[in-house]
Parts: sequence; structure tokens; C-alpha cells
Amino acid sequence: MTAARHLCLTGCTRGLGRALAEWMGRAGWTVSGCGRNAGDLRTLRGALGARAGTLRPLDITDAEAVHTFAEEVLAESGTPDLVVNNAGLLLPPGPLWEVPAEDFRRILAVNVEGTVHLLRAFTPALIARGSGVIVNLSSGWGRSTSPGVASYCATKWAIEGLSAAMAAELPPGVAVAALNPGVIDTDMLRTAFGEAAAGHPEPSAWAERAGPFLAGLNASCNGRALTVP
Repeated sequence: MTAARHLCLTGCTRGLGRALAEWMGRAGWTVSGCGRNAGDLRTLRGALGARAGTLRPLDITDAEAVHTFAEEVLAESGTPDLVVNNAGLLLPPGPLWEVPAEDFRRILAVNVEGTVHLLRAFTPALIARGSGVIVNLSSGWGRSTSPGVASYCATKWAIEGLSAAMAAELPPGVAVAALNPGVIDTDMLRTAFGEAAAGHPEPSAWAERAGPFLAGLNASCNGRALTVP
């Protein structure tokens, strides 16, 4: 019998992360992941049932905690076939010069440093096995700009650049790519769009497109700027 494929997903308890985790579980994948709220993780574990892998509360900005989480995932659930860096933060819209310094540091810590912590923690295991795909969540605002979201644009343009550069460093068989998920009606989007966010697809509908797309990725996606169909 072929072993179930294994997804490790950050930000797995809310919005598109939760929807993707549940879709992958229904598709037969083992799903490991992390989120900030232990209660939400228990709920997700119940929804995943036998497909639940290692699910832990985690502050993605804590490099040591991320390393410990990765060790637990590898020991309990095995090396992931797919790692999705989904955890992210969007500040309320406003001119860049009005963004408090602490808020700017926080969005960099979550969106950029948190992604790098996961890359450092999991990439060696994928290289050792000789296969695996890492997807770093970018945005349409990682390939374009809009007023009021300069801090978010800065972080997602960083994701695009570090993904492309890292791709050139990987050995054959292992891939990393940046992914624009599209525009989805999530709590994060409502931070920027308000009630207008309701005009976009809900996470569950998005997952019906994104799930098969992500499940079908292989090493040929290395270095590409991907977009969910």
C-alpha cells in the first residue's frame, strides 16, 4: 500500500489555511500544521480525523519554537511531501509613514522571518530525502502595488525574491516556489476591503481549485511564480 502523502501547513486553522487543510485531508493526505490558537487546532484535528498529523500551537516568529515544531513533525509524521508557508499578517490600510515602527517590525517578522524560519527548519530534511516541494504564499501585492498596503507589499515582494533565489540553491528533486493564491474572502482581506471582500470566493470554494493544483506540484515548479488557477 502506498503511504499517504504528507502536507505541512502554517496558519492552518483559519481562512484559506483551514480550507486547504480540510481539502487535503479529504483527498487522503496526512496533514500536519501549526496555528496560534490551541482550541482551533483541536477543532481541526477533529475535522481531519485519521488524516491528522502533527498539529501544534506555534508563534511562527520564534525561530527556536519553529525548529522544535519541525523536529516533532519529522519524528511523528515523517518528512512532508509539500510544505506550505501560509501564515501571514496584513495591517489596516494607511500611508506607510503613518505605520507605527512596531507594527512594521511585526509584519516583517510574521510574513518574512516566519517563512524563513520554516525554510531553515524543513529544507534539510527534503534535501536529505531528495524530493519535496515548498510553497511560499505570496500575493497579487507581491507582483504589483496599491496605496495603503505598502508594508504588506514589501513583505510579499520579499517572498517572491527569496523564493526565486533559494530555488537556484536547491539540488535536483527539491523545489521552492512563490504562490499568488488569488483574492479570497478571509478575515485578512476584510482588513483591507471591508464588506467588499464578500464579493470574492469563500475559502472552501477556493480550496476546490487550489487543492488539486497544489497536490499536483512537483520539482518542475522550482523557481516559478505560481498562481492558483
